[in-house]
Amino acid sequence: MFHGPRDVRIENVSDPDGPGPDGLVLEVLRAAICGTDASEWDHGPILCRPGVVLGHEFVGRIVDVGSDVAGPRIGDRVVSGAGISCGSCPWCRAGRTNLCAEYRTLGLQIDGGLAEYVASPAAICRHVPDSCDDDAAAMVQPLAVALHALSRVGQRSDESVVVIGAGGIGSFIIAGAARRAVAGRVVAVDIDAERLATAAALGATETVDATGLDLAGLLLELSGGVGFDVVIEASGAPHGPSAAIAGARRGGRVLLVGLHGAPRELDLTQMILREIDIVTTVAHVCDTDIPAALELLAGSDVAAVTAGPRIRLDALVEDGLRPLAERRAPGKILVDPRA
Repeated sequence: MFHGPRDVRIENVSDPDGPGPDGLVLEVLRAAICGTDASEWDHGPILCRPGVVLGHEFVGRIVDVGSDVAGPRIGDRVVSGAGISCGSCPWCRAGRTNLCAEYRTLGLQIDGGLAEYVASPAAICRHVPDSCDDDAAAMVQPLAVALHALSRVGQRSDESVVVIGAGGIGSFIIAGAARRAVAGRVVAVDIDAERLATAAALGATETVDATGLDLAGLLLELSGGVGFDVVIEASGAPHGPSAAIAGARRGGRVLLVGLHGAPRELDLTQMILREIDIVTTVAHVCDTDIPAALELLAGSDVAAVTAGPRIRLDALVEDGLRPLAERRAPGKILVDPRA
């Protein structure tokens, strides 16, 4: 339970008070820790509501079904999306549920899945095939975020792509981009050797350590002075957006993924004169991105490559949130609430 900065406690709380007519109650089989969870612990509340149970990346087994729910049954294994949308606002009606006017997130504003049991709307839950184990299924939500990001930039199979930042979401973006790059390049740039090794295992055609280097100059050097077709900024580093724009070719696209704690200065004139498209992304759309993530995880080694240690729930702070906040987490940390 999140109480404030550096104050996440493992506590006994009441079980969910039923699923509601349109909901499910899940026994959590596996959960994963997100960089957002670590940021909230480190210096929140940013998005978090104090007094909330954390956790928006999880898979569970249905133990109770709402009276109006058709399809899902007790005993089924399902993965839940993170965001709850209203279904009736203009954005929801247009299929952009991640931009819902009343958007709320499990584990941030509503009790989430770093617990033994969690309630979730049935509308954002999807059946998990037997070919996708619990560890892999716990990664569906962050992979869905990455696949949604790629859908925003419209990567083509013959394009040159560079991803700045091979951390949690960045690594999943690399995995998705590598599978679309039939005749193109996917270059991963980071300052951590282990992350770059993971990027290579996920299919990056090239990996580059940017430690101590001018990032904008490096991107131009890697692209023969022309720039990349697509530059994806997933690090959130202060200089990342301006370097990404400088490293895009004329008519290229820049996708901004990493969140920033302060405004950034950008050279708008250069963007205009080179006709650079700037695209942003947030969250995912359950109807499209969750099934795509399930399919990729069930048919690949992405989960095995990115998985880190599996920990007990009572070790969440010291073995999960702290190493993630201090950027020393070895892969995606998974939590077994039943251990």
